[in-house]
Amino acid sequence: MNMDPVPVNMPPQMATSVTNVVVTTQPQINNALMVTGTSGHRHWSTGLFGCFDDIPSCLLTFFCLPCMECKQASRIGECCCMPYCVPGGVIAMRARVRTMGGIQGSVCNDCMTLTCCGPCATCQLDRELTNMGVL
Repeated sequence: MNMDPVPVNMPPQMATSVTNVVVTTQPQINNALMVTGTSGHRHWSTGLFGCFDDIPSCLLTFFCLPCMECKQASRIGECCCMPYCVPGGVIAMRARVRTMGGIQGSVCNDCMTLTCCGPCATCQLDRELTNMGVL
C-alpha cells in the first residue's frame, strides 16, 4: 500500500482515502502433529526432597527401589520391566511424565537428577503421578 502524501496539484475528485490497518495478532504456524511446545508450562507439583510428604512411597522406594520403578512404568502404560530392560529407561520414564504433565525441564536435567538423587527423584515421580491422577 502506497502511503505517499497526495500531491497538491491533484484534483480533489482524484484524491483517495487512506485506510490504516492494525494487526492485533500475528499469524501462528499451525502444526497439527505437535501437541505441546518444547518447554513445559509448569513446575513439579512437589519438590525433589519432599519424600516424607508420602511415607508409603518413601518406604517402598527405600526398601525396594526396583519394585517402585516397575510400578511407575506400569502406571504410565509401559511394560513393568522397562526400567531394567531398556537402557536409560528410568530417564525415559521421567521425561515421559514431564511431557504428559507439561512440566518444565530437560532430559539432561532428568539424567543429572536421577544420577545424583535417584531415590528422591523416584519418590517425586510417584507423587507427581498421584497428583496428576495417574493410577
